[in-house]
Amino acid sequence: MRASKSSGSSPTSDLFVLAAVVVLLAAISFSAATWVHGRGYTLYYGDAEAHLNIARRVVDSRTPGPEQLGTVWLPLPHIAMLPFIVNDSDWRSGLAGVYPSAIAFVIAGTTLFFAARRAFQSLLAASASLVVFALNPNLLYLQSTPMTEAMFFAGLCGLLWATLWFRESQSLLALLFGGAFANVASLTRYEGWFLLPFVFLYVLLAAERKWLALLFGAIAAIGPLSWLAHNQYYYSNALEFYNGPYSAVAIYHRQLAGGMQPYPGDHNWIAAFHYYAEASHLVAGLPVMILGGLGALAAFARKVLWPILLLALAPLFYLWSLHSSGTPIFVPTLWPFSWYNTRYAVAIIPLLAFATGALLTFLSKRWQVLTPLAIALGLIGFYISRDPVSICWKESEVNSETRRSWTRSAAEYLKANYRPASGVAISFGDLTGILREAGIPLKQSLHEGNHPAWDAAMASPERFLREEWAVAFAGDDLASAIVKADRTNGVHFELRERISMKDAPAVEIYHRETGLDQEPGLDHKR
Repeated sequence: MRASKSSGSSPTSDLFVLAAVVVLLAAISFSAATWVHGRGYTLYYGDAEAHLNIARRVVDSRTPGPEQLGTVWLPLPHIAMLPFIVNDSDWRSGLAGVYPSAIAFVIAGTTLFFAARRAFQSLLAASASLVVFALNPNLLYLQSTPMTEAMFFAGLCGLLWATLWFRESQSLLALLFGGAFANVASLTRYEGWFLLPFVFLYVLLAAERKWLALLFGAIAAIGPLSWLAHNQYYYSNALEFYNGPYSAVAIYHRQLAGGMQPYPGDHNWIAAFHYYAEASHLVAGLPVMILGGLGALAAFARKVLWPILLLALAPLFYLWSLHSSGTPIFVPTLWPFSWYNTRYAVAIIPLLAFATGALLTFLSKRWQVLTPLAIALGLIGFYISRDPVSICWKESEVNSETRRSWTRSAAEYLKANYRPASGVAISFGDLTGILREAGIPLKQSLHEGNHPAWDAAMASPERFLREEWAVAFAGDDLASAIVKADRTNGVHFELRERISMKDAPAVEIYHRETGLDQEPGLDHKR
């Protein structure tokens, strides 16, 4: 990575700095991931479980292939897991989803560092930015799981670095890097789509040869256009991810129709700002909020405008989503005093981290040398003193307690009673974790992603629901199909196990019976 000419760096020193930054970030990432995995926290997030199993079903399914990527979640995190997900052990442990997330964390931190060094012309200012980014416990937890935040930050920070490089060098290579990182962002999270018009306008203004900006726009558009084409091809609706039955908007409208109270911030800018600001405070901590706020002012004073604008776009996207898209954030300090989507506030960390570096440009060289270390030690002490250290981890623990309990119980039952290749119908989603823990390959299951077999089984279960086992939530489509099949002579699913938890639908495990014969050794519950 080439620094600007005025920085006085050489290719040799650049390589040394690059190696040092990568090694440091890799060590931090490995330590955090090892700690998280060793305590069994890797798949606490329900979304982490889902991301892992979506990737698995691309290669382990009755109908493997791109259709298994689904429609709502963007595909890059799942595609990045494919080299690792084929390993049964890594799938069952969740590590298959950790590897790409951890690699993305290293890329994100490295590109943020070099972007800050280029913008501030200071190695120490960049070091301060890196410290704030790399030591945030919420980001460290998320990069230790199959979640998507770290990969999005790789795209975002890489895009910042590439656009700063392009502005100074007018290099085609810089522009190609920018296009690649734009696709990483836009194929990982939808806020990546929100970035693209702003980045294109910046490149257009910065480009001395305007055709380069057009080339960047064409490359950057590949991600969104490919996802629209995927949805059109498999679902006959290019906007299936936005307005389809599994979209966030559709789910929210169904909840409102069922009598649920609107989310805080829904069409209320003041409430939306209040909730996002509080979540940001809980995720980043007051010291970092102060450093970042002062740093943003310092960056403007130094006329470092583009990085602040670009890095502010992701938090602004979430603020807009809270107001207009039925996207909720619940924090324990505000009504309804619960935990949900606090991780959305992690989007502010790259902004606060980068801005902190600007403060060092106003310090003398003598003070600059000590400042990154002082910030690091101060943040470590501050975060350790907090309870919880990571609000994102706490959210995942609180919200997964019931799911982890019934997953474990159902998996133990299937382990004891399921015969290999006997087949299991299952409502995909949270329930898939049962198969993962039981070690049952997904290709032995029939689920919503198996078209048209699933559709036929739901429409005419007496004819097409042929699996020996079925795992469903009480009252879901599969459970209803089983009731329907039960009304047909010769087809009967015996309820063998019902796992009930407070404030959660019961998990029901059925076994298909033939005639009056019953298999020995199985408990029968009604």
